[in-house]
Amino acid sequence: MLTGKLIHPEIMRVLSLCGHGDKVLIADGNYPLAAKTGEAEKVFLGLTPGLPTVTDVLEAAMSACNFEKMEVMQPEDGSTPEIFGEFEKLMTGVPMEKLGRWEFYDACGEKTLRLAISTGEGRTFANVLLTVGCA
Repeated sequence: MLTGKLIHPEIMRVLSLCGHGDKVLIADGNYPLAAKTGEAEKVFLGLTPGLPTVTDVLEAAMSACNFEKMEVMQPEDGSTPEIFGEFEKLMTGVPMEKLGRWEFYDACGEKTLRLAISTGEGRTFANVLLTVGCA
């Protein structure tokens, strides 16, 4: 019986194969996952509008894996989405890098992206690209 927060078998399988420097994308429901994540393994979790949220999935993933960096998609108008603060609160001490939309898409298309997870998150710019750290 599993006792941690993460119980999704496919996500656990792919995370177990990740090494230092590999990347994991947790995306909102608006993200073009199929088109912008290259050869990464894809998991579609969206159950209903709003569920699960990106932060729900992030919390579960953090219980199974150490992440050393996060990258987010900065809105073109320079505003800071509220969810960025939620990411920082959940991932205390993990540096956040803000990328432009096209730079973010390019980063998610790199071969180091091993897992891309689509959620039911309805907030825009609620995408986080995580770099796997050392144990």
